[in-house]
Amino acid sequence: MHPFEFPLDLPARGSRQRLHALHAQLRAAILDGRLKSGLRLPATRELALALGLSRNTVVAAYERLFSEGYLEARRGAGNFVATLGAPRVPPPDSGSADRRLAAPWRGLAVPMQAAMVPGACDFRLGIPDQRAFPFDVWRRLSMRAWRTAARLPPMYDAPQGRPALREAIARHVAFARAVACGPDDVIVTQGAQQAFDLLARVLVTPGRTVVAVEDPGYPPVREAFAAAGASVVGVPVDDEGLVVERLPAQARVVYVTPSHQFPLGVAMSPPRRAALLDFARAHGATVIEDDYDSEFRYGQRPLEALQTLDRAGSVCYVGTFSKCLFPSLRLGYAVAPAWLQPALAHARRLADGFGDPVAQETLAAFIAEGHLARHVRRMRRLYAQRRERLLEALHRHSDGRMDVWPSGAGLHLAARLPRDIDAGGVAARAAQQGIQLEALDGYALDRPGPNGLAFGYGRVEEGGIEEAVRRIARLLG
Repeated sequence: MHPFEFPLDLPARGSRQRLHALHAQLRAAILDGRLKSGLRLPATRELALALGLSRNTVVAAYERLFSEGYLEARRGAGNFVATLGAPRVPPPDSGSADRRLAAPWRGLAVPMQAAMVPGACDFRLGIPDQRAFPFDVWRRLSMRAWRTAARLPPMYDAPQGRPALREAIARHVAFARAVACGPDDVIVTQGAQQAFDLLARVLVTPGRTVVAVEDPGYPPVREAFAAAGASVVGVPVDDEGLVVERLPAQARVVYVTPSHQFPLGVAMSPPRRAALLDFARAHGATVIEDDYDSEFRYGQRPLEALQTLDRAGSVCYVGTFSKCLFPSLRLGYAVAPAWLQPALAHARRLADGFGDPVAQETLAAFIAEGHLARHVRRMRRLYAQRRERLLEALHRHSDGRMDVWPSGAGLHLAARLPRDIDAGGVAARAAQQGIQLEALDGYALDRPGPNGLAFGYGRVEEGGIEEAVRRIARLLG
């Protein structure tokens, strides 16, 4: 019998999810007050024996809780629940309050971004290096946009976005990705995530629409479509991208990251691209092409976007400026086929009316005057150096235990680990040493996911890569 007064539901022996389950259930018990602040936890050996787990699994779970701030160590006394403030007490009618929510929203927790540890080596995904961004140029263009705005009468803007920005985006994607579009095809959004939310609103019939997503894949997209009432189905990914023949025939929306699959990093092969477009035409499906960091390619000719190859109006192309500029800008866009544009514009109007006109005018000038192209070229060289250093270090120190997926673009690499090495435990122990990286199974819809690690090189300092990889390799055992 285990030493806690509440049940712990752990997967069967042999499952790679036992660490994940133990960590999640202990954290939940701390957050809701079942494990109170100041309570001394059992020793790792004692808890492992009681639960029938390996001691390494319990150690890794405790280390994750330490890194998240839920536990604290007291010299000579043991491990204790940290002081987090007053526990959340549900109101008496919390059950009826739950029933007032639409089904997809019940029981959701607010997702939390892992806090950055001071001095850490930061391999987290999706974070560009904004330290090299030309903020002086941006400030000048922003002040000009404000002066222009001050001379205009008060008005509500168009939900599709400022005409100047839509024109600039159309030219940018035509030049950079050969995407065939004009300004009228572009809808400006608050980052790519709003584009996914709007698409979910207009493409999903609750309880009926089946949405196929890459597995492993990008969790916020899955959540947006599930919240809209879709049935979300995971489709496996291999070294050629989405396995098209595994798509369910009833899928009416297919979400893909064909240029740089998230999180494995592979590119969808030309035969798979053709097969996916054939599937969309035959089944009346809409393909959402997320081209989130395609500006950064290294030594390879980029494959044509699905939108470029599409002849049936099946593809909605989504892009963002968060990766090539900086995330807090919150500007993205969708290039939609003609039949989809009115619905998306109406959904945008209902969601928030319109975006920040000053930020949009600033970005329009930043693109039109060539600053975006120059910044991307500069950052591509910087990221290419970090990527090369990372590849060399992984090859030199891993003794073949970290097998890198092929990838010629983007801001991260992914590496497989042998089945007998727990990637989640490695990531947790690395965090204790000031190295932040992510395990791939956290991106899987149908667990267990791939056993491996993802290395983002958008923020990591090039000079720290070698030592960080050496220390990670030692954690592999």
